[in-house]
Amino acid sequence: MSKKIPSPCIDVCKFRREGHCLGCSMTKSQKKLFKSVKKPDQREGFVQLLVCQQAQMGRYTHWAPAYQKKLDKKKVRVNFPLTK
Repeated sequence: MSKKIPSPCIDVCKFRREGHCLGCSMTKSQKKLFKSVKKPDQREGFVQLLVCQQAQMGRYTHWAPAYQKKLDKKKVRVNFPLTK
């Protein structure tokens, strides 16, 4: 991993699933927390946690392709699967 992992946000930002975003599943506090995380391994862990959260909540199959597109655009590679 050579570059900083970008936010898991995919620019939907509609918090209608019990406070979770319809696009990425983050809550507003999780979004705020991600901005404060600076270390690459911690960002990676955060995104992995989010993938697990999405799997548990269901209906987030649209996120992985959209986030992969964002990673490709920023030329960032991650060392973990984006789906569970």
